[in-house]
Amino acid sequence: MDAVMKTMLLIDADNVSVGVMEQAVATLLKEHGALHVRRAYCTAESAAKHQAVFKRLGIRPVVNLATGKNSTDIAMAIDALDLALAERPDVVAIASSDSDFAPLVLRLREKGCRVVGIGQDGKTGDETQTVYDAFTVFGHRAPPAAKKAAAPAPAATSTPAPAPASPPARKTAARKTPARKTARSTEAPAPRGRATPPPQPSPPPAPSASTATSPDKLRQILMALPELVRGDTVELRLAAERLRSAGLLGKSGASTRVFKAHTDRFELLPASNPNRVRLRS
Repeated sequence: MDAVMKTMLLIDADNVSVGVMEQAVATLLKEHGALHVRRAYCTAESAAKHQAVFKRLGIRPVVNLATGKNSTDIAMAIDALDLALAERPDVVAIASSDSDFAPLVLRLREKGCRVVGIGQDGKTGDETQTVYDAFTVFGHRAPPAAKKAAAPAPAATSTPAPAPASPPARKTAARKTPARKTARSTEAPAPRGRATPPPQPSPPPAPSASTATSPDKLRQILMALPELVRGDTVELRLAAERLRSAGLLGKSGASTRVFKAHTDRFELLPASNPNRVRLRS
């Protein structure tokens, strides 16, 4: 039997879509039988957004917190050379439509690796494709949620079907019209009591205020605690130190207050007497 080739996939997650990532993993597994290293290089925002996809595909997110136009590309190139020297892969697949990786491709080939490229249709130039030993272009595939959204349409048309049953209801309604008149006259004072509910619309403004600040606050928290993006749990003691260093928590403040303000994104463990925190899927 032929030996399984050691293959690694490095994804520029800020450059290709989720559909391209899914097709890349499926194609490489079909061609080589195994995919030993799967890493996606991205910002903290992208890592949080695609966390469920990374877990499903077995991809390890590598979060880049540095600022700069090409900082993520540089981090990916450095990691690729380190892996090539330490792991000695037979095949290195780079999923990106960026032409800046040409020097990296040449260097990896000199190390004895077969370098294949994977790009997104409409974003990859011909000069980028010719640098690789082989190059595959995948089209952007719409997420399955878009297909499911069309399903409720028939349900909406099926509901009007009971309309023909309305004629018998009209006969009974005609017979009970006098009763309705008396009921209305006797119940006339009731609407005055029901006029009190209108103050209820006042609560909705509260959520809008919190959601307006949550994206930026969430980004700052994830930058201070990158372990959460990788799916790990973090001790609250360590989280408090990091949050204070980032200016997100006062000197005597409790870190649980920060996470409880974003219960839709963070989970405290255990629930009764928490000492750890993790990012919800």
